[in-house]
Amino acid sequence: MEGIIERVRRRTSIPVYRRTLENVLGAIQTSGDVWRIVDLSEEPLPLVVAVIEALHETGYVAFDGSSVVLTESGKKLVEKYGIGTIRDFTCSHCGGKTVELDAFGDLLKEFREITRDRPRPKQEFDQAYVTPETTVARVALMHTRGDLENREVFVLGDDDLTSVALMLSGLPKRIAVLDIDERLVRFIEKTAEEIGYGNIEMFTFDLREPLPEYALHRFDTFITDPPETLEAVRAFIGRGIATLKGPGCAGYFGITRRESSLDKWREIQRVLLNEFGVVITDIIRNFNEYVNWGYEEKTRAWKLLPVKVKPSYNWYKSYMFRIQTLEGSRGFEDKIEAGDELYNDEEASTQ
Repeated sequence: MEGIIERVRRRTSIPVYRRTLENVLGAIQTSGDVWRIVDLSEEPLPLVVAVIEALHETGYVAFDGSSVVLTESGKKLVEKYGIGTIRDFTCSHCGGKTVELDAFGDLLKEFREITRDRPRPKQEFDQAYVTPETTVARVALMHTRGDLENREVFVLGDDDLTSVALMLSGLPKRIAVLDIDERLVRFIEKTAEEIGYGNIEMFTFDLREPLPEYALHRFDTFITDPPETLEAVRAFIGRGIATLKGPGCAGYFGITRRESSLDKWREIQRVLLNEFGVVITDIIRNFNEYVNWGYEEKTRAWKLLPVKVKPSYNWYKSYMFRIQTLEGSRGFEDKIEAGDELYNDEEASTQ
């Protein structure tokens, strides 16, 4: 095992542990689909690829068409070290989201119809939107936690069209949406006009710039879905916190394991706790399920994969975080001097 780990370390600077190998080998025992292996192992895609290639070099896995399979040596390896098969026992009713969607059935139906002709994801903005069920589940979760009804809500980046679901719910007192993509801004404005929702404000804005005065300290709740570099966490989540009125306000955002190692999670949590002074109240595993964005063959993931096959299911998921502000919590209001590194680091794969 140590020899394999050393081979992986020569391929990537992402931290690798014995547990990393166990996770990947456990996933391979369940599925030969490389996207499913990433999904089940819950390791960053570039790291999973490095592990698979090291296992291939040492004769423990083979490529059978588009599948990754254990060789006889690989089967003996997992037996020798007692590496079990990874099983997925996620609740089949709620999909692991912990909220009940039946009460929002009409909203979900209307949301699907309204967003049928939504703008397609743009790679330049690292866009990928979640399933309609996920968007409506966000509304259910925020409502359950007392963060929606008669609240003022700020949405930072809205390729998921969460603002549309919020409008349809009729729960927030006011909604503000900030996005750099003029296509999304126009679509949301048009939708608000068609459904007769008047309490929404739209802003086309680059979050690398400091927030304007009208957005600071005016809202009860924010939701965002940031790229997962530390710079992006500061830009999106830090800006979100800066929109909040004070102690007792809430923020929601997703963080993956597909593009973020636990080492990066530790750094993200340090930013949240030490720099921003907020508390993490909820982390819900794989709450956010993303629709395959359609530009897979243009991504770093595609270039890295040892077998080229398009995903056959929604493999990209993220954990939902809820944070709450306390006395002394503070957002990030400075200008961010970042270009491509806002979206990219060693663990990224969707750009």
